[in-house]
Amino acid sequence: GGHGQVALADDFSYTDPVDGSVASGQGLRFVFADGSRIIFRLSGTGSAGATIRMYVEQYCGAEDTDKHGVDAQEALAPLIAVALDTSKLAEFTGRESPTVIT
Repeated sequence: GGHGQVALADDFSYTDPVDGSVASGQGLRFVFADGSRIIFRLSGTGSAGATIRMYVEQYCGAEDTDKHGVDAQEALAPLIAVALDTSKLAEFTGRESPTVIT
């Protein structure tokens, strides 16, 4: 969808800037050549009742004035489609739409 190839795919970790502690296995991250990102995280303990969180981010520079003010769902639709198609999230969860969108 115009985002280029995947430049990085990893199981990312987080380093706390205050105490330096590292939390590993925080989720799957896919970073595209244009800086767009798709992140999948499992929150909760165990697999029953856990929540799958999908984060979708797209870089929009100051020169991209045609993209400023566009509804997020509309602007991110191509990247969301890539995320859902690639992950087979609906197939695995039986859900066709998210329960929460923020």
